[in-house]
Amino acid sequence: MKSMNPFLTFEGRAEEALDYYAETFRDAEVLLLQKYDAAAPGLEGKVAQGAIRIHDQLIRVMDSQVPHEFTFTPSMSFFIECETSQEMELYYRKLKNKGAIHMPLDDYGFSRQFAWIQDQFGVTWQLNLS
Repeated sequence: MKSMNPFLTFEGRAEEALDYYAETFRDAEVLLLQKYDAAAPGLEGKVAQGAIRIHDQLIRVMDSQVPHEFTFTPSMSFFIECETSQEMELYYRKLKNKGAIHMPLDDYGFSRQFAWIQDQFGVTWQLNLS
């Protein structure tokens, strides 16, 4: 196997998500941004293929060519081990903006601090401070 990466399929908001994640995470970098052209009517300017590296994790994204009736689900999430409570609070504050809180930032007994958030795009993030 050459590689295995998470792949997020958006419906028209992939570039907005890439920009948001690049701004949210201090060690993030957009590595690839290819857009649909006139050969894909209705998708011109949307993301045909994109990639962002957050810390050491490569995440691929695209805007779907085909409308679909599904979206992201909390049963699949990104689990982030934070180094400090300040880092955790920063990510918590940014990711919950225009999103939803599944479990608010607190001590749940299995870690010093934990939170589970759904961001404004529907992607879920579990933040942990052991």
